[in-house]
Amino acid sequence: MNEQDARAAVHAAIGEVAPDVDFDDVDEDARLRQDLELDSLDFLRLVETIDKATGVDIPERDYPAVATVKGLIGYLAAHG
Repeated sequence: MNEQDARAAVHAAIGEVAPDVDFDDVDEDARLRQDLELDSLDFLRLVETIDKATGVDIPERDYPAVATVKGLIGYLAAHG
């Protein structure tokens, strides 16, 4: 998966889990839980949504690597 596909998958997944997030105002350095205000259940739903959409499983040990929008995009690009 290239970075553009990863970015599209992340935006789609966040849009599904947190439809009130406006990507025009979101910086890629935004932290998913703090800046986008995803609670722990929303974060888990996001990980599951990405797994279903892309087939990329994100194990719990890698959660710190995907704590930001940019980190999640990079993770998907590297593992997808």
